[in-house]
Amino acid sequence: MEAAERSKRPRGARAPARGSPPAVQSHGATVLHETVSYAPQPLSARHFDPDTGEPVSFYLSSLEELLAWKPTSDDDFNVATTPLADRQPPLRSKRPWTLVCHDMKNGYLGDRFIQGSAWRDPYVFYHWQYIDIFVYFSHHPVTIPPVGWTNAAHRHGVAMLGTFITEWVDGGELCEAFLGGEEAAYCAVAEQLGRLAGFYGFDGWLVNIENTLSEAAVRNLPLFLRALREQLQRAVPGGLVLWYDSVLPSGELQWQNELNEANRVFFDVCHGLFTNYNWKAEHLERMGAHAGERQADVYVGIDVFARGEVVGGGFETDKALRLIRQYGFSAAIFAPGWVYEHLGTKDFHQNQCRFWGSLAELLPTHSISTLPFSTSFCLGMGTRRFVAGQEEERGPWYNLSAQEIQPLFAEQRARDGAGGWLRTSCCLQDAWNGGSCLLIEGVIPPDAGQVAVRLFSFQTPAPRRLSLALRYKLEEQSPAVAVGLELSTWDAASCHGGSITALPGPVTRHRPQARLRAHRDTGGWMSRCYELELRDCTLHDLALVLSCPPPGGRFACRLGEIQVLDADNLPSPPPRAPTLTASQVLWQKGPGADQLSLSLTLRWSYPPGQARCFRIHCQGAARPRLQRLGLAHAPLYRVVGLAVPAAPPAGSGRLKFLVEPVPSQGGPVHRASWGRLVLVYSEPAGTSTN
Repeated sequence: MEAAERSKRPRGARAPARGSPPAVQSHGATVLHETVSYAPQPLSARHFDPDTGEPVSFYLSSLEELLAWKPTSDDDFNVATTPLADRQPPLRSKRPWTLVCHDMKNGYLGDRFIQGSAWRDPYVFYHWQYIDIFVYFSHHPVTIPPVGWTNAAHRHGVAMLGTFITEWVDGGELCEAFLGGEEAAYCAVAEQLGRLAGFYGFDGWLVNIENTLSEAAVRNLPLFLRALREQLQRAVPGGLVLWYDSVLPSGELQWQNELNEANRVFFDVCHGLFTNYNWKAEHLERMGAHAGERQADVYVGIDVFARGEVVGGGFETDKALRLIRQYGFSAAIFAPGWVYEHLGTKDFHQNQCRFWGSLAELLPTHSISTLPFSTSFCLGMGTRRFVAGQEEERGPWYNLSAQEIQPLFAEQRARDGAGGWLRTSCCLQDAWNGGSCLLIEGVIPPDAGQVAVRLFSFQTPAPRRLSLALRYKLEEQSPAVAVGLELSTWDAASCHGGSITALPGPVTRHRPQARLRAHRDTGGWMSRCYELELRDCTLHDLALVLSCPPPGGRFACRLGEIQVLDADNLPSPPPRAPTLTASQVLWQKGPGADQLSLSLTLRWSYPPGQARCFRIHCQGAARPRLQRLGLAHAPLYRVVGLAVPAAPPAGSGRLKFLVEPVPSQGGPVHRASWGRLVLVYSEPAGTSTN
């Protein structure tokens, strides 16, 4: 399917799956009659895990696989459903950027399972507000980012890039195959890479050629990069092609550790250069003249593992970053998963916050530029799963598509010796929705009476009436602490143009009064709602204010949810119940006597942006109560290995599947608006399950 054809459908809508059994509508439900067949129906080994049958993200291992790639209905599982969020400043504006290149054990670990996994103690990244571009890196030739990473990055306004890499002898042969010949060969590769990004919904490529090239191949290399850039712009307007500092126009593999005349030919046809890591201050000094007005397009590499003769690394990465910022360049932080791989999983979250906290002053943040805004602070993982403050299930789970917008993490101590301090961190012991909440703890100095913790930066015009909602829980050692919100705004005159670029100007701080007294929800969570009337201003910062009477003291507050809404444009009622279809129905005998194992793919349509996720349930004679099968973050779900009763002789079995939309804002959806599919199944005449 061409990118243009795919763009005719709204994101989140899917073409009908091929091979779906015939179905009819009855009383608002799809009714599907299925004759049980035990004939083998092998699934694509690329799209489904051979051991579990679960849908997985994947890479391409060869030039032949790349050129032969054509999307099928199985590829829909890998399509990102979260569009790249607007942010301020927008990507590609002229300022130094921060890129993270994620390289962990060659990639595709527990993050490859699209519907989630039970990965205990997984690696997660959540300091998104401090970075601008995320590269998913592996040593496979064509690294397509797992869809969970793309959804999480896009939710935070961060661009996601895949990697096209060639290495060693095999890499040289691959390059000769498409670069050493005619124009049509390298244009075909460029076209396929553009189509991959356009179809799966990520934002471009890091190109890394780390092998020597023949004279013919290196002559065509800039032409290939230009063709890739053009193809990407057609498929993903605003997409990025970055070049890694590697081969030279002579065809030699010789890292320069800087932008210079030897590698400028590749820089000129790409959106940016990612330098190698063995640079010194003198390299940075020289690069200014070569970069000219494109200094922000030079991403100076920092290896957090500190391999080779590098500046900084580990918990001294700030030394390298400080030098880079002094010269006005962007930074490419390679393998920050060092805090997980090298230091271990035991104190991972503390070490991750320590690492990014040491860099925070050198990392320009970006701001949220659209409403409505809502987050439950879920990391996309947990040891339990909560719904509306109540524990729904216990056990480890991991799914980055479930990660919600993360705040600005803070850690600071009073400078005057008064003894005050505060720290913001994630909390896996409790949640309002998902697997985690935000923990803010500290000590209020005796002479201060309060602290304000900046959580989110905004740059968006304020609506006339602003509605805010807060769910929180105070821990036992802080009963006297009062909790509220502080919203700061700029006067409209402090902004100019459509890009809402901030200028020095007056900032007004609003501390709205709750419309009603705090309401106690399930699980001990407290709920407060606020409303502000605003005029001719721009939202700036949102902070949590904690106060207590003298002599101050320690506090610990868990935040479960924050919403910022336009009170005159509240979420519309949920749409009518989605229509379900089923395909790829697979039956097997067992696991027990008089049982069958059922696998199938459910599909439906739903307006983009109106559902946070979908809960998948089933119900039947053997399970009269609803059984939750899992969560979907796209309008399709693969049911795998569901044990169902065998159909009685000369009779039929009946099983109902239900899809419950979970709204992005607002309360639960009434069951009448859930999607329903009834599967009626029977054995062929004269057969037995025994």
